[in-house]
Amino acid sequence: MSIPFATSPVLVGLPTIRHAFFGRRGGVSTGIYASLNMSESGGDKPAMVASNRAEAVALLGFPATALATVTQIHSSRVVTLNRPLGAGDRPEADAIVTALPGIALGILTADCAPILFADPVAGVIGAAHAGWKGAIDGILANTVAAMVALGAHPSRIVASIGPTISPQNYEVGPEFAESLLARHRDASNRIARPNGGREHFDLPGFVFDQLHDAGVGLVNDLAICTYADPKRYFSHRFATHQQTTTGRQIALIAQL
Repeated sequence: MSIPFATSPVLVGLPTIRHAFFGRRGGVSTGIYASLNMSESGGDKPAMVASNRAEAVALLGFPATALATVTQIHSSRVVTLNRPLGAGDRPEADAIVTALPGIALGILTADCAPILFADPVAGVIGAAHAGWKGAIDGILANTVAAMVALGAHPSRIVASIGPTISPQNYEVGPEFAESLLARHRDASNRIARPNGGREHFDLPGFVFDQLHDAGVGLVNDLAICTYADPKRYFSHRFATHQQTTTGRQIALIAQL
């Protein structure tokens, strides 16, 4: 089976950059993890996850050993790679940046926002995982700052927001809204009450705003909702509403 994936119009034209936003189709995992599950910690068979990861990285033109991922902890911590990670090395963080060619940075999600970054002039790339907590705590500004430390310039950075739960499907309630606005007073445009009901949060919109505030030169949102299309994408919230669990998809970026 071929592996489908989405690409970003702001990244696809960069000649030295390879990237892909994968969904849940095209892999070898079975059952609730069917089929392109990328999570090593959710209970899937390790051999199947390894096969899924290797096939995805190969589509970018790299060996399985080129993949670099982290143990995501919903933080604002960024790891800078100055050398390839060793086998099984998964530092705790929610973003990765590097100026090294030949490394495929990978971020896992299942409703949270995957963001891929590139400054093709400086030869610096990044990948970030932004759930509500990481986004509010500053993971996006920290990722940009880490790229700048490697020689990137914010105005040259292009970034793309991949498949993420949409505000229509992300009910959060009044306590969340109050906490958000206490930290980010200008974020009221990212809270809505559809039909006068409970508050909903526009996570991809908030991510967009944070990238803009960090000075990123060009930002694209694929506007794909994970919750609304559970046959194509893993969605933690959808699975929870179905009283089950689910896998994780991966977003990848690398440079030649």
